[in-house]
Amino acid sequence: MTAHATRHSNKIKTSLGSKIFDVCNIVILGLIALSTIYPFWDSLVVSFSSLKSYLSTNFHLWPGEWSLEAYAYMFGNETLWSSYLNSIFVTVVGTIINMLLTIMTAYVLSKKDLKGHRVIMFGAVFTMMFSGGIIPLYMVIKDLKMMNTLWSMIIPTAISTYNLIVLRNFFNALPQSVEESAMMDGCTEVGVLFRIVIPISKPAITTVALYYAVDHWNDFFSAVMYINEQKKWPLQLFLRSMLFENDMAYASGGESLYLLGQPMKMAAVMMAIIPIMCVYPFFQKHFAKGVMLGAVKG
Repeated sequence: MTAHATRHSNKIKTSLGSKIFDVCNIVILGLIALSTIYPFWDSLVVSFSSLKSYLSTNFHLWPGEWSLEAYAYMFGNETLWSSYLNSIFVTVVGTIINMLLTIMTAYVLSKKDLKGHRVIMFGAVFTMMFSGGIIPLYMVIKDLKMMNTLWSMIIPTAISTYNLIVLRNFFNALPQSVEESAMMDGCTEVGVLFRIVIPISKPAITTVALYYAVDHWNDFFSAVMYINEQKKWPLQLFLRSMLFENDMAYASGGESLYLLGQPMKMAAVMMAIIPIMCVYPFFQKHFAKGVMLGAVKG
């Protein structure tokens, strides 16, 4: 093929309909992206604005008057830092426990020669549709002496059925020849799991780990149910309590108008979501691939 023919073949003619379709796609996706990004940007701008600047307009693209008083107040609160440590502990330790139990359970259930694996899987799926309810779960946590402990936010959610199914389906799709070769070389089942299966399953495992970490970081209901001591509050419960108390004070005519304003609330929101957002870039390369792989085969 000549150079002229090659250049000609590379020039693909696009019809008018295709161009209009591409433009519409770009516009629609751009609007969706803007509607997603703007609430976050608005919260960030308001958190760095003074109360006077915030009240002067309803549309915030840039702080009219810069102010760090909201963050100064937040950083000066000792309870905030203890809540941060509690949330970090729950997120890190909880995710490790989640992944160990979920990976081992999913790997075992992916073995079709395991007797009773269908019954076990049915029992797991059954919990997605039916549960004992809030009161029985509360009584179990109380009888296990886990009230007012951070373990009450970790143990009851040690395995997510949805994440278990995702990993099981992913392990089912792995070539059996790889595991058989490792077994022939003298590797045990545990060795196959940790030396072969886990390393080649990084996309799915990373995705599930991110799901677990986000769930633990944002967990609010468990803390409300089981934790009463303020020093053991996670970050989300501390922020809820602070904002609720400020709203009550504002309604009753509190003295400090600034601290009762929206900038402080947005500063609290930023401090809650930015840490978990900083984790995402480290998992991004595995995330998109992992979301799809576990759902390919049922």
